[in-house]
Amino acid sequence: MMQALILAGGLGTRLGAITKQIPKPMVPINGRPFLEIQMEYLRENGITDIVLSVGYLGDQIEEYFGDGSGMGLKIEYSFEDVPVGTGGGVKLAADKLHEEFFLLYGDSYLPIDYREVEEAFKASGKTGLLVAYDNRLGDTTVPCNLSVDSDMLVTEYRKDAKSEELHLVEAGVLAFKKSVLDLIPNTGPTSLEEEVFARLIADKEMACFTTRQRFYDIGLPERLEKLEELFR
Repeated sequence: MMQALILAGGLGTRLGAITKQIPKPMVPINGRPFLEIQMEYLRENGITDIVLSVGYLGDQIEEYFGDGSGMGLKIEYSFEDVPVGTGGGVKLAADKLHEEFFLLYGDSYLPIDYREVEEAFKASGKTGLLVAYDNRLGDTTVPCNLSVDSDMLVTEYRKDAKSEELHLVEAGVLAFKKSVLDLIPNTGPTSLEEEVFARLIADKEMACFTTRQRFYDIGLPERLEKLEELFR
C-alpha cells in the first residue's frame, strides 16, 4: 500500500476553546484523540507508513505518537514553523514522500477501502485523484464543490463554494504522484485546493473516485458531535 501524508497543522479556530491548548487533530472523540482513530483506520487498511505534517502545537502530536511503533506504524514528522497553507505543507514534506502517496486532512474521516482508491489512482495514470461524495445521498453540510465529466476527470473545483449546479463534494482523501510537487512554489503559503487543483484540472490531470460512503469532519462543533455519535 502507498504511504499517507496527513496535513495536521490546522489551527481549528472554529472549534473555539477546544483548540486553545491542544492541536485540532488531537481533539478527543469520546475520550480518544481524533488523529489516533484516523491512523488506526489507515492501519486496518494496510497503510502503515505515515508522514504527519504538523504546525500549531505539533510537539504535542509527536510526544503522543512518537515513531508510531506502539500502534504498529512508522510515523515521520514534517514541521512548519509558520503557516504555509495546504500546498506548502506538502512541499515541506518532500524529502519524506514516496513516488506515490495518499493525502488526508487531519480533521476528516472517511471509512472506505483504500485499496480500491489506490487501484483507481494507478489505473487512471493521472497526477492526482480525489475521492468525492454525492451530498444528495446524505447531506454532510459541507458545500458541494466539484464536477466531473464522463471520463471521471474533475472539470471544476470551487473551494467552499455554494452552487446548485454542483452536487459532489471532496471527501478528504486524495492520491498523488510526487511530481505534483513541481506545481508548488518553494516559498510562501500555497493553497493546494485553490492553486494546485486548478493547474491539474486545466491539464486534465485530476481524476475522481466517487463513493457512496459519507465522510465526517471535526471542523465545527456540530460536526464533531456527529462523529462522536458514529463511534458511540
